[in-house]
Amino acid sequence: MARPAMRERSTHSPEDPAPARKMQPAPAAELPELDRMIHERLRLGIVSALAINDCLSFNDLKRLLKTTDGNLSVHARKLEDADYIRCTKFFEGRVPRTEYRLTPAGRKALEEYLRQMEQFIQVTRAT
Repeated sequence: MARPAMRERSTHSPEDPAPARKMQPAPAAELPELDRMIHERLRLGIVSALAINDCLSFNDLKRLLKTTDGNLSVHARKLEDADYIRCTKFFEGRVPRTEYRLTPAGRKALEEYLRQMEQFIQVTRAT
């Protein structure tokens, strides 16, 4: 013998208000694409330090950013290849020195990055 089909029972009666509808999330705010060259912590530190100093030596940057020779060298080279910083090597007496300066392209990229971060902050505070 076939069993009768089971029906779903409503948990609210006709006199109860309609069940609450699930809220749809608001559409995601459009966020700017960040410059990945600057967004990395150490590279942002290098560019920021050079933005407020005419030039800094390798050792100054290493001390400021609390990093190793190898780590600083790798990230400085990437910024140099992107034309965000300029590296000058010379001797002071017999001591080799390396100095870095921010290029106009690097300053422009940092200003754009900061503008984008301000947009992120505004969108975050608005929610």
